[in-house]
This record gives sequence, C-alpha cells and structure tokens, in this order.
Amino acid sequence: MVILAVDAMGGDHAPQEIVRGAAAALRACEDLKIFLVGRREQLTEILAGLDYPKERLELVHADEVIQGGDNPSLAVRRKRNSSMVAALQLVRSGQADAVLSAGNTGALMAGALLFLGRLPGVGRPALLAVMPGFRGAPFVVLDVGANMDARPEQLVQYAFMGRIYSQKLLGCASPRVALLNVGAELNKGNSQVKKAMPLFQEYVPGFCGNIEGTDIFFNAADVVVCDGFVGNILLKMTEGLARGIMNRLKEEFAANLRRRAGALLLRPALLGLRKEFDSTEHGGAPLVGVKGLCIKCHGSSRARSIEQAILRQAYPFVQLHLQALFQEALSEVSLPVKDGGSLDGA
Repeated sequence: MVILAVDAMGGDHAPQEIVRGAAAALRACEDLKIFLVGRREQLTEILAGLDYPKERLELVHADEVIQGGDNPSLAVRRKRNSSMVAALQLVRSGQADAVLSAGNTGALMAGALLFLGRLPGVGRPALLAVMPGFRGAPFVVLDVGANMDARPEQLVQYAFMGRIYSQKLLGCASPRVALLNVGAELNKGNSQVKKAMPLFQEYVPGFCGNIEGTDIFFNAADVVVCDGFVGNILLKMTEGLARGIMNRLKEEFAANLRRRAGALLLRPALLGLRKEFDSTEHGGAPLVGVKGLCIKCHGSSRARSIEQAILRQAYPFVQLHLQALFQEALSEVSLPVKDGGSLDGA
C-alpha cells in the first residue's frame, strides 16, 4: 500500500480541484491510501458530492494555509499548522511515503529541507522535469524552479542527480549531460555558467558541452542542467507553446468541412501528440535531493493534473523505491572537492 499526504489547500484552484483529483486517483488505484490535509469542514463538504473509497481516505485537519505570496522560510516556521507543513510532517513521522502539493514552491522546498533534510552530498534540492524528445526518448531537465540562484557547484550536483534519474528510471545507460546556454561555444554564457563549465568538464561523466534552446527537444542531451530561474521559464514557455499550438490546430481543423474530414483521419496521431506534450498528463515534478519524496504540482493544477501526478509520479516513484535508488547511487559518487571543502554549497 502506497500512502500519500496531499496538501489540499495549496494551489490556485484549491481545495476543490485538489480534492477531486485525489478522489479520482483513489478510484483508479486500489493499492493507494491518501491523507487529505486541510480545513476539515471545507474538505468534508467537497467530498460529500464525490464517489471515492472512503476506507482509503483520511482527513487531517490543518487550519492555516501557506499562500503563494508568503515568504517561504518564514511561512514554514510560523505556520506550523498549515496544510503543507502538516503533510510534510506525515512523511517525516513515517505515516506517509510521499507528499504532494500545488502550493508555494519555495515553501515546499524550505519545508522539505527543514523537516525532511537533504540527502548526503546535496547542498540544494532541485525540481526535475521529464520532457519529450522529438528524436528519441524523453530527457531530464533540472532545476525547473526550486533554486533561482544556483551556484556553479550546485549545478554540478544537479548533473549528478539528473544522471542518476536518467539511468535508474529512464533506462539510459550512459546519459549525455549538457549545460543550457545561449550558445554551443565553451566561452558563452553568464558568469555562473562560465564558472560551472570547468567543473563539469572535470567532474561530470558524459558531459557533452553546452546546449542551445533550439536543440533541446531534438535529443542532443539526455540531461539538461540549468538554474531554477532559467528552467522555470523554459518549462512554462514550453507548456504555453504546446497548448497554443494544439488550440490553433483545433481552430484550423474546424474551419471547414474538408479540414474536419482531414482531422478525423489525423485524430489518433493528434491525440497521441497532445497526450505527450500536455502538462496535465504529467502533473508536476519531483523535488530531488531531499530525504523524503516530494512532488510539486503546478500552481494552476486542476483535478486531472492532480490525479495524474499521483498515479504517474508519486505512486510509481514510491513503488520503485526512488529515494533508496538515489541514496545508493549518490553514495557511489565522489562529489568534487575544492579548497578542502565539499561543493555542496552548505
């Protein structure tokens, strides 16, 4: 039985959409139990109109809510009875295997560090996203939003974690690692990337240099590393572009009878393409580098996105013993040491 703690109050459409998504996931998976954390009266009212296996859902009352505009570090310390903190505490105590939240990203990272701690050898956690490649298997991008101002040393750690993820969960035997940059030349980029370059060259197995945005979806690398500022812009721009293209195709195909007939013939291919690029089919991103499993969903998540994040990410990651795989792989990696100190940025 996989046990998941869901922050029901985090996100733009909480708690209605979060609760609906959790209930749908419970209906779809018989080996799943959910602690739904939030304001009991609101949650009970929403659940009253839903069909779900009541024996596998337990409400955990939490009065406070960490808002999107709250200071992350202050919020997790001052709002100890918030839904996010209460969900993290369930993982810390061992009552839940993983936590899922669509709430404040910074607060989730700060709370994970405070209550769960870092994996050995990791200075700062990163949000990891798996993106589809046009010429092959999916590839990994990190960080996509956890750490806005990553140090060059921390980018090296992201590379190691991305390689581990690519090897263990995507089945890539020898991942190619690249730094996302404005040009392929080794002397390109801002000071952060320029300082990271020699570290990657010296310490990161499979490092293949810089990768430009024009090449990122054509499988030029299996692991793409950047800081959370750049990665979050990349992620949201990609999602917006994919959504816009699909909407425009829908409009064009509906323009006249001939196009509608063509759309019927193309329907299977178009549905497959939409499913591959639709962010609601993936739900969110794991926060890698912390001891407990955390899944960060989009702040704008609707029920479908929450359901998919539970079924396609949280549930299988627990089943695959994600944290054990990370700890085992990281224990075998000698992270670079410079000037007598670890590059963990701590």
